[in-house]
Amino acid sequence: MAEYLNPTYRNPGMLIIPAERQVDWRHPPLATLAIILINILIFFVYQGRDEALMDEAFHRYQHEELVWLEAPAYAHWLQREANLHDRDTLARAQEVRAAIADRDETWLSWVMLSDLAFYKMLLKDGGLYWQRSDLEHWMQVRPALTEDLVLHISSFESGLLPADIHLSDLFAYQFLHGGIGHLAGNMVFLFLLGFTLERALGRSRYVMSYLACGALSGLFFSLFEGDSWVPLVGASGAISGLMGMYVALFGLKKIRFFYFVGVYFNYFTAPALVMLPVWIGKELYDFWLGEASGVAYLAHAGGLMAGAGLMWLFGKSWLQATDTFFEPSEEDQDQLFRARYAKALNAISRFEFEQAKGLFAALWRDFPKQIGLLDHLYQLHKLDPSQAPFHACAKELLSVGLKRDDFALALSTYQDYLKRTGELSELGAEDHFRMMFAALRHNDLKEAEAMFSRVQPLASEEMLREAAAVMAQEFKRRQMEVKAQKYQALTR
Repeated sequence: MAEYLNPTYRNPGMLIIPAERQVDWRHPPLATLAIILINILIFFVYQGRDEALMDEAFHRYQHEELVWLEAPAYAHWLQREANLHDRDTLARAQEVRAAIADRDETWLSWVMLSDLAFYKMLLKDGGLYWQRSDLEHWMQVRPALTEDLVLHISSFESGLLPADIHLSDLFAYQFLHGGIGHLAGNMVFLFLLGFTLERALGRSRYVMSYLACGALSGLFFSLFEGDSWVPLVGASGAISGLMGMYVALFGLKKIRFFYFVGVYFNYFTAPALVMLPVWIGKELYDFWLGEASGVAYLAHAGGLMAGAGLMWLFGKSWLQATDTFFEPSEEDQDQLFRARYAKALNAISRFEFEQAKGLFAALWRDFPKQIGLLDHLYQLHKLDPSQAPFHACAKELLSVGLKRDDFALALSTYQDYLKRTGELSELGAEDHFRMMFAALRHNDLKEAEAMFSRVQPLASEEMLREAAAVMAQEFKRRQMEVKAQKYQALTR
């Protein structure tokens, strides 16, 4: 989730995410994994210095006795903001007064050091709250403390401040997080959504879309919080954009969603586009009527609309999914294959051979790696060996068997074909020549010689000499000199 730098925030009570595709680890989502790694490194390396900076700021802030100087002014300013500008600061003003009464120096230090709007107000109007000597002391200490330490905390240095937007912050804030739970939750959602979109769009377009959604999410949030000095951090604006792209990509196709409500979770199936208004409505409801504190729901809604908008504008051009994206997954293809294969076998069991031929022919076209389908087709066609499809199927099975080095299948098919056709065989000299090579590689010398005898009356002189040279070389290698000399003589 996107998060305000705020001492308290909660996770939304309802989550809905697409769960249509599974990860293909033979083609891992490298860009998604790289973004996740960058987020983790930034959190533990760059943001890892925040605690030391804040500790030093606490120490100097308390050492200079600024806590009890600023606290009454802070409570008064929060009350005034609520009364004059109708801002939601009244509850915080009451918390501050309670902390002053309880002498809760740590909490007050954290809240006031983190509130840049309060600091900016004191720079301008501090004289309204303090005498000259107190103001001079404050001016000597507080600006330096804030500039040297507080503003170098990651969320202030690189987070998105709606009241002071910089172009670089629109991208940098996406890689910052408010805590380990915030980081972990966002990275899980990033992975679940990212690997599908990376496969659909390609890495470069995916990364650019991810960053664009995050930037547009930050801008949308700033439209509603334009005068806020509370930094926005978190990847969920960009991640919400990925969800919008994901849903728009599938359109009206029914896809599977995972949902979590309270402690209950399950899956449901619905048209993808239906989820856009549902999700946006949930985010807006949580913002205006929910009890969230520190969760930037408007950034979520902005990211979702940005992602869907990008797909609507560029989905048929720059962001068009690859041709293979909508092909069934391997698991789905396997299930489809088994169902169609069972149907073809069932046709055979009912002696509906013509139907079975059509089913196996279609299966072979759609699943060309399954050579067994072609063998089934050959077995069906040989029921009527006088027909042209039998000869064509036999030649195709021989060719595919040789290409895939399945010599046993090729040789058995060759022998069976010749047995059934005899002089009606449509195999030419080149076919017999190729099968001779297969027999030699299968260590069947007797069959190789039989094939050579079939080559002789059909082959050109050049092919015959080449075939004889191959046979002579093979017998010589086996130290069968008489045979080798016989074939060597045919090469002259």
